[in-house]
Amino acid sequence: MKRSLLALALGLQVLSATALADSIKFGLVTPTTGPNTQYGDMVKEGAITAAEIINSKGGVLGGKTIEFVVVDDGCEPKQGPIAANSIVNQDIKFVVGPTCSGPINGAAPILDEEGVVAITPSGTSPSITDGKDYHFFFRAIGRDDQQGPPAAKFIKSKNPKKIALVNDKQAYGKGVTTSVKNELEKLGMQVAFDESINAGDTDYSALITKFKSAGVDFVYFGGYYPELGLLLRQSKEQGFDAQFMGPEGSGNPEIVAIAGDAVDGLYMTFPPNYTTLPGNEEIVKYFNEKKRDAGGAFQLLSYAATQALVAAIEATKSEDPEKVADWLHANSVKTVVGDLSWQESGDLKSFDFDVVQWKKDGSKTSVK
Repeated sequence: MKRSLLALALGLQVLSATALADSIKFGLVTPTTGPNTQYGDMVKEGAITAAEIINSKGGVLGGKTIEFVVVDDGCEPKQGPIAANSIVNQDIKFVVGPTCSGPINGAAPILDEEGVVAITPSGTSPSITDGKDYHFFFRAIGRDDQQGPPAAKFIKSKNPKKIALVNDKQAYGKGVTTSVKNELEKLGMQVAFDESINAGDTDYSALITKFKSAGVDFVYFGGYYPELGLLLRQSKEQGFDAQFMGPEGSGNPEIVAIAGDAVDGLYMTFPPNYTTLPGNEEIVKYFNEKKRDAGGAFQLLSYAATQALVAAIEATKSEDPEKVADWLHANSVKTVVGDLSWQESGDLKSFDFDVVQWKKDGSKTSVK
């Protein structure tokens, strides 16, 4: 008898009310508290949708259902090890996540040491895998050094007179701005300012005044949407009309509520629009029926991470993490975002970022 995934309540810590004997527990490590919960919602929507569809079609290994258990890390670096230990203590062997790069740096060593297969759909910082020797950790998204080149190329095409970089001092923000800076220099472009803020800051008057007085006309921000939204709004209020650009982590519809009309025209690097890929029609329809957004930054990447884990479990006919990880390293997986295959490091062999322009109504358009 088929068992369906129990009703999704995005804010809950555990997505099923009872433990099912014929289920496979998957962890979902993501922020459900703090200022970046919107990213957690995106990742949950993708993973849960994948589980619902897979379960409705017979589940895994001849009828087992996927049971997701959500572990909150608040998108906080210090919570990474705590979340990882929670996964280990619950004897969970497969994880979609963590979501944010900061917590991943603390969680990945523990998960890998304990033999937990984890695929992040959103962690882009090179620091996650550089210099590491992980066997059980993978990405379903590209790295920041794959995001920097298209951003730098686009910035050069706008022919700015004076460029400023701003990062939030976190692994993700620092990583992406470093990549953009390196790529700009390769293109012969000089960066006038390379500044940092603290995540959670709310007053950017001094920074804006500095840029405005110096004649900065292009600002690239590395970080998340709450700070970028405030920076955009306050820039408009102070009459600073430079062009702004950010990475995919700033691509959240909630930025409109913070920045208002000032968000109109914001550029950002973003994963491709996978909703238009042939074969995804029914999946996108299912998302829409559930009032979920298939076109967000991380929903279909999270869906793909879930697919990859399931594909490896099915191919090996095993819930042994060692066998699952070995198979992922050796094979390509067909997913909703295309075929995924991995380097020895767990990084994808290839990933393309697009450039999009954000609109004040929360929509975005691709920039060719």
